[in-house]
Amino acid sequence: MTIAVSPGAHPALVLNADYRPLSYYPLSLWSWQDAVKAVFLDRVNIVSEYDTLVRSPSFEFRLPSVVSLKTFVKPSRHPAFTRFNVFLRDKFQCQYCGSKEDLTFDHLIPRSRGGQTTWQNVITACSPCNLRKANKSCEQLDMWPMHMPFQPTIQDLHNNGRAFPPNYLHDSWLDFLYWDTELEP
Repeated sequence: MTIAVSPGAHPALVLNADYRPLSYYPLSLWSWQDAVKAVFLDRVNIVSEYDTLVRSPSFEFRLPSVVSLKTFVKPSRHPAFTRFNVFLRDKFQCQYCGSKEDLTFDHLIPRSRGGQTTWQNVITACSPCNLRKANKSCEQLDMWPMHMPFQPTIQDLHNNGRAFPPNYLHDSWLDFLYWDTELEP
């Protein structure tokens, strides 16, 4: 099957040399252009392909749907402190009221009072709760988070992320995403 390939279509799942995704959340994906480039630079092995072909005047190539790196990349032991990872740690819900809408983050000890932007001081909050708390302390408003903030492990984020699968999962990716989940007895 030959079709015009749009730039955002046909992403490739990127696996480490041990056939595990480089990251689950966000899922390690490359554009089809980056995947094809890595194939030609001999940096990856093609594990699975789409039915879609790309052509040049002298060459025809099936787009890879899953690639594995030829060289193992040691995974990070500690997740990066990012907005996405704070939301994932807190399961994408306001830690004050439980809302899943209009999320931002809040400093338990406000920055205006010396609070730091760290795992232990930042939580997910909805905008109304964040505005209500403003630069006050939890004690002043008797407004406490459901769960106190902590620095998560990669495993904590993976466990939370399983509840939030990506919007699109190609069938060829499924064997590589869930093979390490715990089996039911």
